[in-house]
Amino acid sequence: MARYRNGQIFFNLLPKFCHMPKINGNEIKIGNVLEHNGGLWSAVKVDHVKPGKGGAFAQVELRNLRNGSKLNERFRSADKVERVRLEQKDQQFLYETDGMLVFMDMETFEQIELSADILGDRRPFLQDGMTVQIEYYEAEALNATVPQKVTCKIVETEPVVKGQTAANSFKPAILDNGVKVMVPPFVGQDEMIVVNTETMEYSERA
Repeated sequence: MARYRNGQIFFNLLPKFCHMPKINGNEIKIGNVLEHNGGLWSAVKVDHVKPGKGGAFAQVELRNLRNGSKLNERFRSADKVERVRLEQKDQQFLYETDGMLVFMDMETFEQIELSADILGDRRPFLQDGMTVQIEYYEAEALNATVPQKVTCKIVETEPVVKGQTAANSFKPAILDNGVKVMVPPFVGQDEMIVVNTETMEYSERA
């Protein structure tokens, strides 16, 4: 696709999306883009269920990358799913306006807008100036993913108890973005921690 800037012509060299080998239903992960029911969907929640009777399955919440509609589907391990790999490009988050997130290409300085809903539960982890991975279908921006690990500040938690180091006695904490996570007993208020945004869990001290 040719575009013009400052009287010069340049070409958008983003390649087209490509189909990957089909994956089993139990291999679906958060962030995967699937071609399903004639549309492109992003997996925003994945729960692996092992019922007492019958085979295991993945309960997947899908979000349509074009219109934002949601769909809950059950995929069994024997189900074959068409996974699509979109072109990925790092862009910088600038600001949010009227429910839209504005990102900038750090090479061309072009700006794009995506709905804030596209990040789902991970929207609070988006920080000003953060580099985010934007996914393209040809030249159309469709999806965004925050980094897997984000540093946050604890604004509220129970006091540290001296000598208590057992990792199995996690306590609740509220982060500066409002998200609640469980943290080890030796982590105190006002400390910086690293959160895994895929699992929404404490990873380590910053």
